[in-house]
Amino acid sequence: MTFFPKISFQPEVEEYLSRVFRNRELITALGTEETESRYQSLLSHLSHPPAFTTVRVNTHLASVKHVKSLLFGEIQQQFKGLNVPVLEHPEIQDILLIPVIGPRRDIRRHESEVIVGAHCGYAVLRGAHVYVPGIISTSKFLKAGGLVSVYSDIEGKCKRGAKEFGGIKVFLGNGISELSRNEIFGSNGPLNGMGVRMIEPVYLSPSFDNVLSSHVFLQNLPSVVVSHVLNPQPGERILDMCAAPGGKTTHLATLMHDQGEVIAMDKIANKVKKIKQNAELLQLNCIKAFCYDGTKALSVEKRGDEQEGPPFSPESFDRILLDAPCSGMGQRPNMAYSWTLKEVTSYQPLQRKLFTVAVKLLKPGGVLVYSTCTITLSENEEQVAWALETFPCLQLQPQEPHIGGEGMRGAGLSLAQLKLLQRFDPSAVTLQGMDITSLQDSREDDLISLANKDCIGFFIAKFIKLNKP
Repeated sequence: MTFFPKISFQPEVEEYLSRVFRNRELITALGTEETESRYQSLLSHLSHPPAFTTVRVNTHLASVKHVKSLLFGEIQQQFKGLNVPVLEHPEIQDILLIPVIGPRRDIRRHESEVIVGAHCGYAVLRGAHVYVPGIISTSKFLKAGGLVSVYSDIEGKCKRGAKEFGGIKVFLGNGISELSRNEIFGSNGPLNGMGVRMIEPVYLSPSFDNVLSSHVFLQNLPSVVVSHVLNPQPGERILDMCAAPGGKTTHLATLMHDQGEVIAMDKIANKVKKIKQNAELLQLNCIKAFCYDGTKALSVEKRGDEQEGPPFSPESFDRILLDAPCSGMGQRPNMAYSWTLKEVTSYQPLQRKLFTVAVKLLKPGGVLVYSTCTITLSENEEQVAWALETFPCLQLQPQEPHIGGEGMRGAGLSLAQLKLLQRFDPSAVTLQGMDITSLQDSREDDLISLANKDCIGFFIAKFIKLNKP
C-alpha cells in the first residue's frame, strides 16, 4: 500500500541503481519478474517511514522492564489513552519497539499552511514536532494558536518566507502553531524553539523531545544490532572510527558495563562535542572522544602507552567498529534523493582508506565490523569482496544476532559468504499500514517479525583478523 510517491533520484543515479538492482547474478537467481518486483518495492518502501519506532534502553542506568513501564505511561499520555503496546525484542534484549500507526487517510486539511524542509518533514513522519529552523514558509495570516496543515517541500524549491507555495508538497498532518508568521520570519524572530505542535500526524509515533532522555536513545533497529555483532567485552580497548553522534559509541560502552576503553573519533568538531554530550547524558565514563580524521589514525612510529589519543600504534585495538560514511540511501523516509552520481560513488574509495587503517590498527585475533546505512553493492558486498582479496588475514564470521537477510548477489561472493553477511532490505515485506484494529488483532511474534524487516536499509559484515603464523 503506497501512500507517498516512490523515492525520486537524479536521472544518472536512477540509471546507476537500476543496473545495480537488475544485475545479472540477481536475474539468474530470481528471474526478471521477481528482480523487478523487489526493486520497485524497495523504491516504494524508502519513501515511507519504518513500521516501528525503536528505542535502545540505557541498561547502564535502568532495567528494560522499568523503562518499558515508564515509556508505556508516556505514550498513553501522548496518545490520549490510545492502547499502543511497547514490545520487548526476544533477540535484542536492550530495545523496545513501538508500532507506528498510519498512514491515516481521513485527516481533514486546513486552509492555513506551514511548509517545512524535507529533513524536518522526515523527522515529523517519525514522531517529531516542527521546530522553527525547519519552517520555510507559512500562510499570510498565520497566528499563534491556530490550526495549520503541515506540508514537506521534498524538492527544496520553496523560497524562505513565501506566503504560498504551488510546488510539489507532501501532507504530513495537522498541528497548532506556537508562533505567528511575524514571529517566525521577523528580523528579531526566534531561530529555535517549537514552531508547530503536531496533533494529527499522518503517521502517529511518540515524540521523544525531552522524554526519558538519560534512559533511552532513539536508534534504528539495525544500528543497535551492529554493536551486539561487535560484542565488546569488559576491559577491552574498542575503536569506533566514525562515531558521531555517538549512538553506537554509547551502546558499546554500555555492553562493556562501562569497563574498558571506547575510543570514538570523528573529524568534525561539533559532532565530537555531541558524542561527549551523549556520553555524559547516559553517564558513561569509559568513552574518550577525539576530533580526528580516521584515514590518518595509524601512527607511523611506535608510540608510548601514555599517549591515549590518535594517531594510534598498529595492532592496538581488540575490536573495531567501522560504521563508514556512506551514500545513506537506506535512510527512511526519503522521497527525493538529491545527490549526484559523483557524490554517490565518492564513498567507496574513502571507505577503503578507512578499512585499510582499521585492519592495521586491529590486534591479531581481533574483530572488525563494517557497516553502512546504504543499499548499493559498491559500498557493501563489493567492499567485502575487495577486503577478502586485499587482506588475506581477514576471515568472514557469523553474526549474532542475525535477524536481517543475507547479502545481495552481484559482487561475485559465494552463497556461503552471502549467508554470513547481514543486509536489512525494507522491500522484504509488503508495504502496509497499521491501525489500532489491525494492531490489536496481530500476534506479538508477527509484529516482531515485521519490525525486523520493515526498518531502514542497512548492511553489516563481521571479520576476524587471523593470528600471525
